[in-house]
Amino acid sequence: GRIKVMPHNPAEIWHKVAMSKDYAAIAAILHDDCVFESPVVHTPQRGKDITAKYLTAAGHTLGNDSFRYVGEWHRENSSVLEFTAEIDGIQINGIDMISCDDDGLITHFKVMVRPLKAVNMLHQKMGEMLSKMAG
Repeated sequence: GRIKVMPHNPAEIWHKVAMSKDYAAIAAILHDDCVFESPVVHTPQRGKDITAKYLTAAGHTLGNDSFRYVGEWHRENSSVLEFTAEIDGIQINGIDMISCDDDGLITHFKVMVRPLKAVNMLHQKMGEMLSKMAG
């Protein structure tokens, strides 16, 4: 008989590297064909490299002392994590929607952020961080 693969908890996988700002550690948990969806990018981004770049940049941008995960919801191979942070006096509230495959590699990472003021600010700061990283 086939060995039953245990379902994974993507939140646990992500928590090990979240906000680490470590590109290699983040890339290591991503599927090669991972899809990343962000409030600041119009279209889904495909592939391990671009996803790892965005998640690393997000760590640099959001990863200050105010960043907290404040809630989690789980289903087999998928998790939703709610976070809060404050940057330049602006309160940010968002969720990470994360899916993984049976090997425990993240296949889909979708970020949603509110309010609009926070999205606009993140758009600017993420753009600056990504261009620094490219430099």
